[in-house]
Amino acid sequence: LWEANQQARILMAQGMLPPATSEPENNAKYMMIDAQLTTEIFGLLAPVRADVALKISQLPIRVSAKYDAQWISEFYISMHSLASSVDQNLTMQEQTRWLAQQASKVLPKDSYPAKMYDFIKSSYQQNPDKNDWENTRDEVYQRYQVNNSDGYVYNDPFEAGINFAASLVSLFYGEGDIVRTIQIGTLAGWDSDNPTATWGGLLGFMIGKSGVEQAFEQ
Repeated sequence: LWEANQQARILMAQGMLPPATSEPENNAKYMMIDAQLTTEIFGLLAPVRADVALKISQLPIRVSAKYDAQWISEFYISMHSLASSVDQNLTMQEQTRWLAQQASKVLPKDSYPAKMYDFIKSSYQQNPDKNDWENTRDEVYQRYQVNNSDGYVYNDPFEAGINFAASLVSLFYGEGDIVRTIQIGTLAGWDSDNPTATWGGLLGFMIGKSGVEQAFEQ
């Protein structure tokens, strides 16, 4: 238990039940990263059927998250579900791009996660040096932490928003390479152990045990 789910646990001990435990008036931490970390598995429990994954994860998400943090969680859940239907003939880079694009459809168009997705994807595409992930990372810092753009107001390094942005940097620049993706995610900053765990789990699922062992030369 840490941020939003710790507060939700306190509320439940007082007799409140989900989804009320994620309502902003009850839980001031509702925008934190917690739900992403506790609900991704529902995507794997409903392979191919992202609609089912989102349905069975709805209440677990709403234990601790609402609005943008909820939609970000649904993005990751969708990716994990659709990983079972991705075209194996594509390269890993193409597979991860396809998964992200499909999952981005769950983000409301006017939400800041949707705008973050479009901005970071565009920054990556326009960058001629695909090794210079720091350029996009610095743009994320300036645009969202300093300037509070796209309707996002930064307050805390453990928020779902800033970590969603950082995770996309590592996803795009990692280009489907599990080691590179984890490396970039770790170095990007903020609550960096968590987005890296997300991608490590997803890419590990996609390439399997032997693929992970080969990637890390074990």
